[in-house]
Amino acid sequence: MAVHDDTQTLGRARLSFAKVSDIDEFAEKLGQFERGEITADDWRRFRLLRGTYGQRQDADAHMLRVKVPQGVLSAEQLEALADIGDQYSRGFGHITTRQNIQFHFVTVHNAELAMRRGEEAGLTTREACGNSVRNITGCAYAGVSASEPFDVSPYAEATTRYFLRHRLSSSLPRKFKISFEGCAEDHVKAAVNDIAMIGRVQDGRRGFRMLVGGGTSTMARSAVLLFEFLPAEELLAACEAVVRVFHQFGDFQHKARNRMKFLIKTMGWDRWREEFDRHYAEVRAEGGVPLPFDPQHAPVEAAPEGPRPEPPSIDEIAHRVTTGEIRGPGIHPEPKPAVPSDERRYVRWASTNLRQQKQAGYVTAIVTIPLGDLSSQQFRVMADLARAYSDGNVRITPTQNLVFRWIEQRQARAFYDRIAAAGFGLPDAETIADVTSCPGAESCKLAVTQSRGLGRLLTDYIREHPALIDLAPTLDIKVSGCPNGCGQHHIGAIGFQGSLRKVDDRPVPQYFVMVGGGVTPEGATFGKLVSKIPARRGAEAADRLARMFAEQRQNNETAQTFFNRVDLADVKRLLADLEPLSAADAKPEDFIDLAETHAFRPETTEGECAS
Repeated sequence: MAVHDDTQTLGRARLSFAKVSDIDEFAEKLGQFERGEITADDWRRFRLLRGTYGQRQDADAHMLRVKVPQGVLSAEQLEALADIGDQYSRGFGHITTRQNIQFHFVTVHNAELAMRRGEEAGLTTREACGNSVRNITGCAYAGVSASEPFDVSPYAEATTRYFLRHRLSSSLPRKFKISFEGCAEDHVKAAVNDIAMIGRVQDGRRGFRMLVGGGTSTMARSAVLLFEFLPAEELLAACEAVVRVFHQFGDFQHKARNRMKFLIKTMGWDRWREEFDRHYAEVRAEGGVPLPFDPQHAPVEAAPEGPRPEPPSIDEIAHRVTTGEIRGPGIHPEPKPAVPSDERRYVRWASTNLRQQKQAGYVTAIVTIPLGDLSSQQFRVMADLARAYSDGNVRITPTQNLVFRWIEQRQARAFYDRIAAAGFGLPDAETIADVTSCPGAESCKLAVTQSRGLGRLLTDYIREHPALIDLAPTLDIKVSGCPNGCGQHHIGAIGFQGSLRKVDDRPVPQYFVMVGGGVTPEGATFGKLVSKIPARRGAEAADRLARMFAEQRQNNETAQTFFNRVDLADVKRLLADLEPLSAADAKPEDFIDLAETHAFRPETTEGECAS
């Protein structure tokens, strides 16, 4: 079993997740591959477990994924990420839906150097990809939310450290995902994880509602209840038992059906539960797996003490974010400082992006990051603002935004002025205007379409038509470039899945439009197909769906509930005229994917998700 580095693994003085020996081993394996001492397959399997994923480009281009456990980043780590973006990537990084940071177009030798810069700040890429226990996600509001029974962060942190470099973590049949939530509202999409832990208190004792076997992509499945209440003392033992069952019985041969949800379906719930109970008893007989703190009295996050440094000036921030170098192919972040900020815009931003903490006098701010992209200079500015206004940390959300906590109420306007100067003053976080997208065909081998292009089109269209935001704020939109769903389109109220069609033997980028997806504490529902439309008609489809929802919703129902109540035939009729595209009425741009300039050429190859 893995061991904890130290009992003090919590709070702001967080211990490193990195080890120099991991990076030395990466360099050694790379040398062996280049000398022909190991095969390409052996090298691929190894580098994936070190967070280095081959891109669709033939050249030496890789995606480097940095794990951010529970989405928590310190100011020093933000600065390290900025350096990685500047020195080894395109001058920017990308936030993922699982609270990681990705860099694209990284050469394999530069991946090693990037890892070393990350290690200096305690960051690791270990088990960020490959058939492993992936980054463990956590609620960005844990510890400051009024609706939580207790802060789940210490328990999530302990679970991360337990499974990082665990003896089974790098040798599973397929990727394995774990999440922690404590709020009444589900911020981590618990029901689509292999293990989900939801904080509960029963008879005065802390514990978790434990779900297992969720997932999207092929055979989308809502996780199944394993324990209504698992005592906190049993957290790691129960997780260990689930991982052991997956390792022993999981399908190592068939990539398309070797997630744990398939294992539960194949074995049947009763048989799977028998095996879990057997392994759980074994783990407990071995002495269990104790947490590195009193399970019933975990450390509590207190308000930051001492003076905070002065923030950079508004003009300095605007200058910095507009002078950084951004290069390379693909969609780039385009910082647009708002200087001076506008009172009306601040009021709108405060109404949608500020939340009261349970600690009096403090607020939490959601900083909207379009497409999840930050330039290196924006990373550095966020580090400065984390020190000046927050507690020296930020948290990533699965909606590809940043959360700043512990902002003094009286400092909220000054904070807004500076994020606006950094180009991040957009209101309406977590609404229809806050579109989620995977990287798509810009870099991914599996993607059919340029999902980021549609993400940008939808974002721009909705923000240019603000009435849509007021009509349907809870109608979230998620975009993926292929069925695998890294943009989580299966659980969007509106989901777009990249595809293609032929018109006069010429390929046209198109999207499957799905409605009704979403996740609540009760479980997940998955989007139902209502249309297949050319890519450039995506904004019109979203507009119509938003207006239908606004006009026909009942009793303030959510978009998820609405689209699972109404007759799908009515939704299909609404979009029916957007589907046809003939050679006679096709425009030249219909044959060009969004954010591209050349003719659409779908070039999918075998991905490395399950190598």
